Amino acid sequence: MEDAPPFDRHGPAEPASPVVLSVPHAGRDYPLSLRAALRVPLGQLIALEDRAVDRVALAARVGETVFVQQRARAWIDLNRAEHERDPRVDDGAATAGQPLQSAKLRSGLGLVPRRAGRSGDLWSRRFAADEIAARIRHDHRPYHAALSQALASARARFGVAVLLDLHSMPPLGAGKDAVRLVFGDRFGKSAAARFVARLEGEAEAAGIAHALNSPYAGGHILERHAAPQAGVHAVQIELCRSLYLDAMLDRPGDGLARTASLLRRMIDALADEALAQPGALAAE
Repeated sequence: MEDAPPFDRHGPAEPASPVVLSVPHAGRDYPLSLRAALRVPLGQLIALEDRAVDRVALAARVGETVFVQQRARAWIDLNRAEHERDPRVDDGAATAGQPLQSAKLRSGLGLVPRRAGRSGDLWSRRFAADEIAARIRHDHRPYHAALSQALASARARFGVAVLLDLHSMPPLGAGKDAVRLVFGDRFGKSAAARFVARLEGEAEAAGIAHALNSPYAGGHILERHAAPQAGVHAVQIELCRSLYLDAMLDRPGDGLARTASLLRRMIDALADEALAQPGALAAE
């Protein structure tokens, strides 16, 4: 397993667009060692998946570089920092000299999740420090290194890079006014406002209710890779699963093509905004 690539990379080695996509939570690879440690049925881990959102990303993709993590989020969460290790399940978690535990970690959604939805504790045993260190070494670091390199290449080629970190969320209410898209820019810290405005404009044109930073503002991926002052912007998008899954929110549904078309328009809008700014294509 250690020799297998932890993610799929779609697109050329040199990004053909300033927009780079990340899909960190759609993985469906559940290693045997993970299954052996479960105290709940494997099906309960589906609550941790951004179910089939990679299908949306790949259907929308034309020539962009897209990273799709294959290992399940239950194995390791790429949207958490390496230090966000849960002492309740991880023998290697530091209890001193670390930043205060985040709300996500306290709630059981750390680097290795302790819970999934309302399932309660997932694991029948604690994990040894070297087990989690191996996951960090073989899954977490390679993904982030590859993403960082792609963004640097896009920035060098186009003068600017825009990371679009794609996730999915359960429905937030019902009815035509229910929010079905949430954009996150870490409260203005991870991207210039003009990029978020273009995304909001596409949502409004499609007649889809949307929100900014509530309840999802973006996590470690944005915090780690965004550097707006250096020309690297990053926005998280949460797509409601009702947009593209079936009525059971289980399998791709009739809305997948429509949602992929919307995402395509958003990617085009971000690329247009990036290339319209002074300094874009400066390296060409």
